Amino acid sequence: MTEEKTDSSDNVENSDAVILVGNKNVMSYVLACVTLFNQGAQEVVIKARGRLISRAVDVAEITRHRFITDLKVKSIEIGTTTVQTDKGSELNVSTIDITLSR
Repeated sequence: MTEEKTDSSDNVENSDAVILVGNKNVMSYVLACVTLFNQGAQEVVIKARGRLISRAVDVAEITRHRFITDLKVKSIEIGTTTVQTDKGSELNVSTIDITLSR
């Protein structure tokens, strides 16, 4: 997951507002979260896997404490997914989904 994905529909309330955390700097993802909430989203899901999990936590905390202080952490889901490597072997990678809500 190297790109951020935001839903570009006009009615964000009825769609999934998802941020996929990749290799960009933290503030890029914080801006995406703030933008989604300003467009009317009631929930935003921040997703990451592997070494980027700590960046996803940073995004959630910076968004909650510095920009939109009335946000709550609705849920945190952790898991493991299997990824194919270039050599064809399987590798287990940790995942996290952090749901922020108003």
